[in-house]
Amino acid sequence: MVLSKIVTRTDTPIDCTFASRYVQTAPPKYKMPENSIPKEAAYQIINDELMLDGNPRLNLASFVTTWMEPECDKLIMDSINKNYVDMDEYPVTTELQNRCVNMIANLFNAPLGDGDTAVGVGTVGSSEAIMLAGLAFKRKWQNKMKQLGKPCDKPNIVTGANVQVCWEKFARYFEVELKEVKLSEGYYVMDPEKAVEMVDENTICVAAILGSTLNGEFEDVKRLNDLLVEKNKETGWDTPIHVDAASGGFIAPFLYPELEWDFRLPLVKSINVSGHKYGLVYAGIGWVIWRNKEDLPEELIFHINYLGADQPTFTLNFSKGSSQIIAQYYQLIRLGFEGYRNIMENCQENALVLKAGLEKTGRFNIVSKDEGVPLVAFSLKDNSRHTEFEVSDMLRRSGWIVPAYTMPPNAQHVTVLRVVIREDFSRTLAERLVNDIEKVLVELDSFPSKITQKLIATEEEHHKAVVKKTAIEVQREVTNAWRKMIADRKKTNGVC
Repeated sequence: MVLSKIVTRTDTPIDCTFASRYVQTAPPKYKMPENSIPKEAAYQIINDELMLDGNPRLNLASFVTTWMEPECDKLIMDSINKNYVDMDEYPVTTELQNRCVNMIANLFNAPLGDGDTAVGVGTVGSSEAIMLAGLAFKRKWQNKMKQLGKPCDKPNIVTGANVQVCWEKFARYFEVELKEVKLSEGYYVMDPEKAVEMVDENTICVAAILGSTLNGEFEDVKRLNDLLVEKNKETGWDTPIHVDAASGGFIAPFLYPELEWDFRLPLVKSINVSGHKYGLVYAGIGWVIWRNKEDLPEELIFHINYLGADQPTFTLNFSKGSSQIIAQYYQLIRLGFEGYRNIMENCQENALVLKAGLEKTGRFNIVSKDEGVPLVAFSLKDNSRHTEFEVSDMLRRSGWIVPAYTMPPNAQHVTVLRVVIREDFSRTLAERLVNDIEKVLVELDSFPSKITQKLIATEEEHHKAVVKKTAIEVQREVTNAWRKMIADRKKTNGVC
């Protein structure tokens, strides 16, 4: 008697994923599948979709690090299964975080004696760091107002309109009024005089930005400190300063060591910095440093013992990976002051090369400053035919991700493009980008203006009278029309 077995396709081993049934169906999007699939098929399906992502090295919108040395990559992979919160189980990792806090605090000129331990903590980025710093300011202000027998239900923070969205999140999540100093054309950072004028008894702190997201410019923290010292003397208040050094904290100490922006100024009580930006670590690490212990209220610190020993914790989350902390320590001891300075100088030089190339075209106004974060923000001198959004869109065809965005109030009629110069952006890439921008301009010049056509069609449809508009009115109209077109296409340009 001959026995036979019918082999189903499920039982067939996979010799080639592309010859299997697993590539014949769409991947699950809403519900977990009923059956398992081979690991090779799962990898291939996901890897194929990820190929459609942009190239991180060519993502010039982001400040976040996209390259590290292979030795550090190995350290990251070796520690990827360590939960940082298990301090008793991973005491060395905790020690490495403490070393990073001490090194960064000294870099920011914290008033520490020999052997003193700095006050600070690692976070998942500057957003969490700002939340923690803001909570410390709010609690200190509340305690002070309660002692004085005054209401403590209407705290506010004074910032520039150029702050990153995490400040708006803090204000909304923790019920703090955000008082913004409006910008103006040609001046895209917070004006210290206007900021101090907005300070009142309910101001928990003034937030200064060391490296604006919009154009990389450093705000004048020393001027702000001096003005606030005088106001505090006049009013009897003690309004402090927080410095958001997310982008500039790992730049200023190396390129501008004489610039006073940090704990050398008496009213600066806390500073945040992104390790995953110019701290040269992959995404997922930030730091917040306090001037001294008195600036971090003890009641905000939790103590737990269910992981094996008493452990203080002051974070918004609990579990997180250890890899980025270890990577930060690697960079600090691997590069040292000399290495960081060399890298920042290279970034600055490549920014100047890109700026010179753009100026040579004669088509752009440079909005960024030479002193600040190494980036180039620029706008078209004439955007009546084609806009910065079109330039950004067409550069993607060559793989470049260059964001276009409008400035905050009261400069929202100004549209800029921005290129962030990171460690892995070489002079070769800078020159190639200029060449590709020139090609885009030539191609755009050969096209009829989409925006102009859209505006003309709209005017004809509604039988509007032709009225001569000023240059700024045309610019605003073009910008609004393009923004509507982008929205219609459900396409957004982020500012990172």
